[in-house]
Amino acid sequence: MSAYADATSCTPGGMLRFTLLGPGPDTVTVHDAIDDRPLLTADVNYPMWTLTVPEDWPSSLYRAVFKSRSQEVYFVVRRPAGAPSAVILVSVPFATWQAYNRSGIPGESLYYAEEPTRAARVSFDRPGGGPPPERWEDGLLRWLGPAGYRVDYCSNLDLHTDGPALLRGYRLLVVNGHDEYWSKEMRDAVESFTAAGGNVAYFAANTAFWQVRFEDGDRTMVCYRDPVRDPVAALDPARTTVEWAAAPVHRPENTMTGVAYRHGAGAWGDFMDVMKETDYTARFTDHWVFAGTGLRDGDRFALGAVGYETDAALYQEVDGVPRITGGDGTPPSFVILATADLRHWRRYGQGGHATMGVFRLGAGTVFNAATVNWGNTLSDGVVDRITRNVLDRLSAPADPSRWDAIGPVPELIALVACEHAFWALTPDGTLLVRTACAQNLRWHPASPSPSQDPPVCLAAPREAVGGMAVGLYAVTRRGRLLHREPVREPAPWQEIGTAPDGVLALASADGSLFAVTADDRLRRLPLARLAEGDHAWPDAGGAEGALALTAAGGLLFAVDRDRRLRTRLPTVTQSPWTDLGPAGDRTVIAGYDGHLAGAGGDGLLRWRDIARA
Repeated sequence: MSAYADATSCTPGGMLRFTLLGPGPDTVTVHDAIDDRPLLTADVNYPMWTLTVPEDWPSSLYRAVFKSRSQEVYFVVRRPAGAPSAVILVSVPFATWQAYNRSGIPGESLYYAEEPTRAARVSFDRPGGGPPPERWEDGLLRWLGPAGYRVDYCSNLDLHTDGPALLRGYRLLVVNGHDEYWSKEMRDAVESFTAAGGNVAYFAANTAFWQVRFEDGDRTMVCYRDPVRDPVAALDPARTTVEWAAAPVHRPENTMTGVAYRHGAGAWGDFMDVMKETDYTARFTDHWVFAGTGLRDGDRFALGAVGYETDAALYQEVDGVPRITGGDGTPPSFVILATADLRHWRRYGQGGHATMGVFRLGAGTVFNAATVNWGNTLSDGVVDRITRNVLDRLSAPADPSRWDAIGPVPELIALVACEHAFWALTPDGTLLVRTACAQNLRWHPASPSPSQDPPVCLAAPREAVGGMAVGLYAVTRRGRLLHREPVREPAPWQEIGTAPDGVLALASADGSLFAVTADDRLRRLPLARLAEGDHAWPDAGGAEGALALTAAGGLLFAVDRDRRLRTRLPTVTQSPWTDLGPAGDRTVIAGYDGHLAGAGGDGLLRWRDIARA
């Protein structure tokens, strides 16, 4: 004898119907499954019991225990769409729980593996479908409240039926543990949420590996796992129930999560305990995710958190720093924070890697721990600290004054972006270069300092205009105007003109070079006139104390002597400067790909979105 509920979630004041299989009375006790508090006990009888959810029950995961039937039935109390009680929403993976329900029984489960007797359709109108014995979700769920976090909960089927409306009002969606089965509606809702500025934290792995469909009033989950048997494949290929990355769907989960199980690792059955011996290696500890951990690059941490399934992104080592290749669909903004080489796991099941990272997706930010067991190791101080950093940062309003570290940097006197690289001058005039991205890549010398009259300012046009090629422009201490091709190997500077006396900073915008001079003026040289041999720099207005200058998005940006960030139009004559707030300790800045990058005295290159400036 057993029981099941007619839905995986209900709002306060709503009704949830339980079907009791087999005759006879019973006693049911409803617990808050997060802290095991009993909230209600009732006598019930075959064939049905209806629970009216009290209005004062908080959003949480609940467990109804039917004593005589020895059956636990799980459900979520969620907030009505548009009426959140917190800024964090935690999704509970009921679809994956149901996919594994009655594993290995012919015709009853989507498992195991490639067995021809596995089901292609499973019903929620049956007992079971609760958390697995390993309780991958338990650790984080039980940690959140005592750690001081107020959160709302939803079933992941709510993301399917009501995703856009439900997510509205939340700043952060948390995906936890093992959330393997996603419908197109679920994925569309989450991707729209991040595109509009919502954030997602995946303390999970094997996420969104299979696409599913829901039918029969969303009470049947369909997953054929191959396009041959699935009748939808020829009619609506985008909804075919195969791996998200496979034909004919061609929608790698990496584009949403940053990583994928395809390149991850797995250890199952008797070999699962190998995860107790496995940890991460830190690769970018100057990143905000590691704040307060005390870790240094190369340190190992989070023993036991990595397993039994992990997700990964394809990457290559560049000077000892990992950088994603993007060949698997991972967005180019993905920053690798930690890695685990698990290729030896092939003897236990599947060899691969684990890749922890963070990236921008639309206007939102996505963090991925890339392991199913992260939440169950929160007793580890570093795991606790990283989790708090992620939850605190991604659930808070955006801070427009924050500059995020993107790698180490030596002392600089000038900085510019050109052809997808950052170029910089050291105080002795040495030209350095590194790829322009958020990963903590190393700098390399591109040209030694000239023995006499080294360059002190840099500029680069965004595109070829006015007859002048894209490249690096510089002004020397003695006022010579130089040009150099933006190549990483040593190349000569060519003198192409003269500059005003006392140039402090240089930028290129609207087909012109702009220079800040020691008399606090902004001067402009159109590149077309320079090509004609005209070296005059007419006055373009006051510089208002600018000490660093760059251009981005058709605007000039400056840091003044009070360390304020300012902007103005690159016009021929005076244009008003607009104050954008504090620039921190930035003494050099550069514009690139919608960002302002800068460096100061803390030894780190940092950037921020121009849109948030």
